[in-house]
Amino acid sequence: MRILWLGLALVAAVVPVRAQAQDYPNRPIRVIVPFAPGGATDILARVVSQSMSKRLGQPMVVENRAGAGGNLGSDACAKSAPDGYTLCVSTISAHAINASVYPNMPYDNLKDFWDITLLAKQPNLLVVNPKVPAQNLREMIELLKAKPGAFTYGSSGVGTSQHLGMELMLQTIGSAAVHVPYRGSSQSLNDLMAGEIQMILDNFSSAWPIAQDGRIRALGVGSLERNPAAPDLPAIAEVLPGFESVSWTGLFAPAGVPRPIIDRLNQEARTALTETDVLARFRELGLQAAGNSPEEFHAFVAAETKRWGDVARRANIKPE
Repeated sequence: MRILWLGLALVAAVVPVRAQAQDYPNRPIRVIVPFAPGGATDILARVVSQSMSKRLGQPMVVENRAGAGGNLGSDACAKSAPDGYTLCVSTISAHAINASVYPNMPYDNLKDFWDITLLAKQPNLLVVNPKVPAQNLREMIELLKAKPGAFTYGSSGVGTSQHLGMELMLQTIGSAAVHVPYRGSSQSLNDLMAGEIQMILDNFSSAWPIAQDGRIRALGVGSLERNPAAPDLPAIAEVLPGFESVSWTGLFAPAGVPRPIIDRLNQEARTALTETDVLARFRELGLQAAGNSPEEFHAFVAAETKRWGDVARRANIKPE
């Protein structure tokens, strides 16, 4: 009799989950972006959400919750009901780097989320002020090695991919430089053009248009291979084998969302990444469309967390 009751209880628990998944979605879906409106992450989230909503048959409403390097919005996502009606589109900062930079994280980036799919990647680009006496990547690396601590570099803030990417480069070549954090790429690029700082490893989409105008000098991209948008520009890995500094953005849900719902969201997100208008918008933003399975994405996030955590600990990086 006890076995019978246990069996009935198991069936009773499974049936509502199946019904919930089959009926999903039956109301609007909230998509939290843990950064301010108008940035690349916000634009990407709106483009992908609009595409997904057409096939899901429900609106996907983007909500911006900026603060604490992305932690504020990502925490709101992690603590939401695990029913598939609250998701977040977030980045390498909030879902890999911050775990080793902020001493009191409000969430566990590897346990408190179901990783749905990687949406996009974007290489960072090493750019310098035109007055820096280095005409190419090799010359810049030699300068840094010859004069440790003599150069300044900017970033979009402590613990960002620009900050950690430059620290990785400096650690790789055995040198040092002075970090000057800003509140965004536009401020740091303005000071780079003015000569207040000497170099940045910034997002390709932000820095490349200015480099094309000649106001700053581009030396190398952080992807393992050359970027199709700048085929004559070497990858930093051509001089520092294995070097990679790439920003990324993914789609996440609170842990506990039923797997059929995760699979549906994964399918619709990956379909969005094949659409012509979505890909065209990504190219405008300097983004490379990605897309993978939840398992592949989780393994990727875990590897990125360890990789950038090692860099942050070696550099003793702490939040402002």
